[in-house]
Amino acid sequence: MNIYEAIRQDHDLQRSLLDQLLETSGDTSTRRTIFAKLKKELQVHADAEERFFYVPLIKKDATQEMARHGVAEHHEIDELVERMEETPFDSPGWLTLCKSLQEQVEHHLADEEKQFFQVSGKVLTESQKTGLAEEYSTYVEKNR
Repeated sequence: MNIYEAIRQDHDLQRSLLDQLLETSGDTSTRRTIFAKLKKELQVHADAEERFFYVPLIKKDATQEMARHGVAEHHEIDELVERMEETPFDSPGWLTLCKSLQEQVEHHLADEEKQFFQVSGKVLTESQKTGLAEEYSTYVEKNR
């Protein structure tokens, strides 16, 4: 497995959790459980991605700006999650924030999958791609 496959697996999980979350309504245990799982998944994924994907890319001129942009998007996602936590789960505002979170996350995932992966693929060696995947996957499994 390479770093792109490892990251894409987590992206698919995030998409699924967001879809499940948007199917819930009210302040229910189901909504709270899915939200907690999504929050943890986003946090662990962002931490692992920054350590084992963005850090090596920040060191390269061709990918430095892209990596910084990715980190900034992680911060924006974190802020939305925090706002959701502060909003009553059964309010219309919570659902609005959830839709915004889905849009932001899907935009970020598309940036990575359609742009970042291609550009970074030109600067990382094959051994780096597999080594980073191992470190990334180990970190995610340990912290999930």
